[in-house]
Amino acid sequence: MRILITGAAGFLGSHLCDRLLSERHEVIGMDNFITGSPDNIAHLADNENFSFYKRDVSNYIFVPGKVDAILHFASPASPNPQSKSGYFNLPIQTMKAGALGTHNCLGIARREGSRFLLASTSEIYGDPEVHPQTESYPGNVDPIGERAVYDEAKRFAESLTMAYHRFHGVNTSIVRIFNTYGPRMDLEDGRALPNLLKQALLGQPLTVYGDGGQTRSFCYVDDLIDGIVKLLYSDEHYPVNIGNQDEMTILQFAEAINKITGNQAGITFMEDARSTRDPQRRQPDITRAREILKWEPKVSLEEGIKRTVPFFKQKLGLA
Repeated sequence: MRILITGAAGFLGSHLCDRLLSERHEVIGMDNFITGSPDNIAHLADNENFSFYKRDVSNYIFVPGKVDAILHFASPASPNPQSKSGYFNLPIQTMKAGALGTHNCLGIARREGSRFLLASTSEIYGDPEVHPQTESYPGNVDPIGERAVYDEAKRFAESLTMAYHRFHGVNTSIVRIFNTYGPRMDLEDGRALPNLLKQALLGQPLTVYGDGGQTRSFCYVDDLIDGIVKLLYSDEHYPVNIGNQDEMTILQFAEAINKITGNQAGITFMEDARSTRDPQRRQPDITRAREILKWEPKVSLEEGIKRTVPFFKQKLGLA
C-alpha cells in the first residue's frame, strides 16, 4: 500500500514508519516538527520507499498520487506544563490538529477511497469512574479544564471520524492509545515513566506525588505498534483500546524502576499540588482488541525498560 502518516517524526509516528516500511509498503511521512524531531526519521533518508513533506496538517494538505491508507498521528501529546512542546503551551495548535487536521485527512481519505486510522487516546475517558475502561464508557471529562485542549480535540476527532464513516462511507478506524513508552519518546514528556527513568539513570531519588496510590498501565512501543497495524489491516470501524492491562500504582512502578536500573537513591514523596486533574486511575479493558485483532501485549515491564534504557542514556549523555 501507499500510506500517509501524519506526525511521522513523533515518537509513535516514527515507529509506525519503520514497521510499515519493513512490510514493504510505501510510506509518505508528514510533520511540521512542532513536537516531532527530524532525528526520529533521519535513518529513513535513503530509503527509496520513504518520502517526507514538512507540512502543518491543520492547513490545506495535498499528497500527489494514490493514497491507500492514512494514519493521523499529528498532535502535541505531552501533559508537561513546563514543556514548550506540551499541549499546555500549544493549546490552539493542539485543537487545530485534532479538528482541522482530522478534517483535512478525512477529506483525502474520502477522495481517494483510503483506509483512515485516527490516533485517539485514553485521555478521552477523562478521570474515569469505571475501571478498567471499556470502549463503551463515555468518560468523566471537563470540557473547560486545563487538559481539555487535548482531551476535547481527540473527542471531537473521534466524532468527526465516525461522521465521515456514517455519512460518507469512509473506511475509518479509531485506536485509543494508553500509556506507551520506549526509544524515541520525549524525555521531557511529563508522564511518569520518562520522569522516573530519567531520575533513576541520573542516580537521583525518584519523585512520587502524594502517596503514589494513583495507577497507570504501561505498554512497550513495539506491542502498541503491532496492535495499531493489526487494526489498520482489519475491517473494524469502532474505537479499540490498545494498551497494557497490567495496572500498578505509581509507587510500585517507581520501586520497579529503581530495581531494574539499580538506582540506590530511593524515593522522595512530594505533596500532590498539581492542578491539571491528572487521572487517578488508568487501565484499559482490551477485550475487544483480543477478540477482534487477536492482539495483546507481550513485552514485560522489565524487558521493556531494559530496551528503553540505552536510548535514555544516550540522550542524557551517559552512554
